[in-house]
Amino acid sequence: MPNSINILSTKTLLQNQKQLFLDKKFCFAEKDFIQIKTKDFEAKLINDNLIFSSQNTVESVLKYPELIPELQKKNAFCVGLKTKALLEKNGFKVLVYKEYSTDLAEIITSIYCAESFTFFCGNIRRDELPNMLIKNNITFNEIVVYETILKPYKIEQKIDALLFFSPSAVNSYLESNKITNEICFCIGTTTAKALENRTKNIVIASQPTVENVINEVIHYYKRL
Repeated sequence: MPNSINILSTKTLLQNQKQLFLDKKFCFAEKDFIQIKTKDFEAKLINDNLIFSSQNTVESVLKYPELIPELQKKNAFCVGLKTKALLEKNGFKVLVYKEYSTDLAEIITSIYCAESFTFFCGNIRRDELPNMLIKNNITFNEIVVYETILKPYKIEQKIDALLFFSPSAVNSYLESNKITNEICFCIGTTTAKALENRTKNIVIASQPTVENVINEVIHYYKRL
């Protein structure tokens, strides 16, 4: 493994996640390039099924405990295994989960097209899922429960590897920085797509989790 590999994570990691880098003698830094802010919302109409686009949507909805008993009576559909785990931990029944919103949309449109849905999401959400619901004439409404705020920051030190966990973080990073020879490790294909016109040095995690991104970094440099 090369000496003095400088890694920058575009979000703050948990201590046990950071330790994986420190154990391997990487030079590790982190900076939150986005901020998640819960948004006030009204839940006047909740359809028979719920769609959660991320852990952030679940955490935002959980801040309204008066809604939870009614929501727990409905089937939940979600993006991501960790989103599923968080929902189930809080008493929700997850009927279907997929790692990507496009895959979830395909299941809904092919099997559950006669059902109605309430889609909980952030203000900067991908269009694929709602567009597929509209295209297939599926009844749904959309409730924005959090805002993603970009927090650009100029990085002065030399960086060998960048860790990206969302397209928003990519956009925030690029507002104040350029990508030259850095290797960009991405949590999934959607995040990688935000970089495709900026660099060819992209490595996508085998599974869309923070731990898998870290493992990709370790394995990449172990091979050198």
